[in-house]
Amino acid sequence: MSVHRVTALVLPRQSTFELASAAEVFGLRRPGLRSGYEFAVCTERPGPVPTLAGYDMLVEADLAALDAADTVLVPGWHDRTEPAPPAVLDALRRAHGRGARVVSICSGTFLLAEAGLLAHRRATTHWRLAAELASSYPELEVEPDTLYIDLGDVATSAGTAAGIDLCLHLARSDHGAAYAAHIARHMVMPPHREGGQLQYRTADFTDRHEQSLAPLLDWATERLHQPLTLDDLAARANVSTRTLARRFGDQLGVSPGRWLLQQRVTAARALLEETNLPIEVIADRVGLSSATNLRRRFHALVHTTPAAYRRSFGRNER
Repeated sequence: MSVHRVTALVLPRQSTFELASAAEVFGLRRPGLRSGYEFAVCTERPGPVPTLAGYDMLVEADLAALDAADTVLVPGWHDRTEPAPPAVLDALRRAHGRGARVVSICSGTFLLAEAGLLAHRRATTHWRLAAELASSYPELEVEPDTLYIDLGDVATSAGTAAGIDLCLHLARSDHGAAYAAHIARHMVMPPHREGGQLQYRTADFTDRHEQSLAPLLDWATERLHQPLTLDDLAARANVSTRTLARRFGDQLGVSPGRWLLQQRVTAARALLEETNLPIEVIADRVGLSSATNLRRRFHALVHTTPAAYRRSFGRNER
């Protein structure tokens, strides 16, 4: 497993949660998991950096640290009333220009936009800031309800927990589904939320009678090897298929069938990484019936073949 260098760029009045989210995924060493990352923090002027939590953090590295990063991460930009420092914008453009992946969490999207890295491209941020982002940078295609958007060279996320979702997604892209799932288990987090799922807004909580899908999702995840249907899921939840579809749309932003397919493909990814099982056996274990169906569904979601994925992330290859 190659080591990927992630460097977080912090700015005065830094959000502690967004930075900690990235450090939790990319910076911690966990028992039983070989580290796939080197994590560092830098700032424009090394020394004490004020935070939103009322204390200063000591950052010793300057912007030159970005020149060696494989991924540059901006965990928020909260003092947007002041112009962005030219040296910071130049450093971001230089990193992106040489091929580094540039990632933002929450309000960090504004800094990427200011640097010109998002012109005429899709982006997201916290739903509360989406209108401001669209107004300030009309050349952006702002998606206010999306958890995160990964364009390959640039990725943006919504606020708070969506930043963790994006970081886990990047870990999955870099080192495989099993690697990301191991981190998620240690964090007591769901291992995979698709970027297209909806952000949670205050209005989402007005219908207190709406039951959580969590018990049903756990039940279905344990039975991926079975040919589950929409009727099966609705019967388990004791609701009509129409009500179930509405709840999936409201709570997850996807249909029941789409969610189930995502779980089957995620399970297949883990088996491809961690076992030498034939494709036919994996297809049966994750409920995709045949190797042909697995290959077709896998390619549609992961954009590669199971065989190529195994060559990249399989344990024998590592």
